[in-house]
Amino acid sequence: MPLPGEFHRTLSREEINALPIRRYEGEVRLVATARELERAMQAIRREALVGFDTETRPAFRAGQSYPPSLAQVAGAGAVYLLQLQRLDCAAALAGVLASPAIVKAGVGLADDLLALRKLFEFEERAMVDLGAVARRHGLRRSGVRYLAALFLGFRIPKKTKTSNWAAPRLSAQQVAYAATDAWACRELCLRFRAMGLV
Repeated sequence: MPLPGEFHRTLSREEINALPIRRYEGEVRLVATARELERAMQAIRREALVGFDTETRPAFRAGQSYPPSLAQVAGAGAVYLLQLQRLDCAAALAGVLASPAIVKAGVGLADDLLALRKLFEFEERAMVDLGAVARRHGLRRSGVRYLAALFLGFRIPKKTKTSNWAAPRLSAQQVAYAATDAWACRELCLRFRAMGLV
């Protein structure tokens, strides 16, 4: 199905900044112990669609890089933040990524998956890259913030993006930022489905 004409216009920075800010306001579960991981996986395995994202500690010097610190999985009732530096989530995450029964929706998924492959092996199935969907329908800008503004009508704040995601204790701002990104991906996928784009 073609993209309706009103979505082909380019939003200016001013238009995006004029939109209301939205953050995820539901339940967020920080997963840092084996027991918390088991509970999270029980809930995630019951989902048909999740928003998916990762966060990595930023590198400020040439040649410097870090592995992903956090994986975010947004279900219908909660967002799960898996602290990859504190807990071995390899088997659990590999199972979710490989499940054909759980659609994983995100933006820039190729980069997330490439980074996760440095930590553990997996085969991904049922992945929907929302940015790729947007580009296939003629949009030039396809980041999660832009897509949320265009299709969902709200602005996602982004000032926490370059914080230290490897910190043992995440700040309230980091938790809100990480949860919002994954939740927005799930909301975008639902919107794209309703529009017949995926």
